[in-house]
Amino acid sequence: MTTTDHRTDEAPTQPQPAVDLKKGVLDQLGGPWGMVYAAVPIVAFVTANAVVSLPAAIGFAIAVAVGIIGWRLLRGESLGPALSGLPGVVVACGIAAWTGSANGFFLIGIWAALLGAIVTLGSLLVRRPLTGIIWNAMHGGKNPWRQDRKTLRAHDIATLAATTVFAARFGVKQWLYLTDATGWLAFAKIAMGTPLMALALLVVVWAFRHSTKRLTTQAGPAR
Repeated sequence: MTTTDHRTDEAPTQPQPAVDLKKGVLDQLGGPWGMVYAAVPIVAFVTANAVVSLPAAIGFAIAVAVGIIGWRLLRGESLGPALSGLPGVVVACGIAAWTGSANGFFLIGIWAALLGAIVTLGSLLVRRPLTGIIWNAMHGGKNPWRQDRKTLRAHDIATLAATTVFAARFGVKQWLYLTDATGWLAFAKIAMGTPLMALALLVVVWAFRHSTKRLTTQAGPAR
């Protein structure tokens, strides 16, 4: 006679990958062309603002962003990055119109960088690095990742990388905003956007893989 072991809730949770981390980081950010498409509305706004009125520059930037979506649709490309970028362009243009200044176009990015730096740094200070919380949520939410020192350290490093990117973005762009350097603000937004985010995501992907490997090994083979 066999008995059934009902104590499955006492066994370590087997982490199961929720996303394909084998895809290239640049691919997940829209690829090289995604970086170009994200930069075009910014360049269009700054260039137009130098020769026409602010309202006209705003309209031109939005038209370019919509045109990119149409172009990608005609080419049969993925619309995800373009569609997700359009609201950002519209909001940035709205803030520029509200403030009456071209520099207002970059305020949302500056505020977002400050908020990101505060959240990620705060998670480190309370010993719950944000990347670890995200990884755990993606893998069932019941993994003892904080009890494993090496896993916790990996997420400390990954979250610190994100904090560094956010803090650098805020510091540089806030200084350029205060000095009214609109052209350099556009350059900083492009240069410190996807390229820096890709570097930070490489560290995050490393931490995710490290966590999955260590905790899967500790949990043992699935029963």
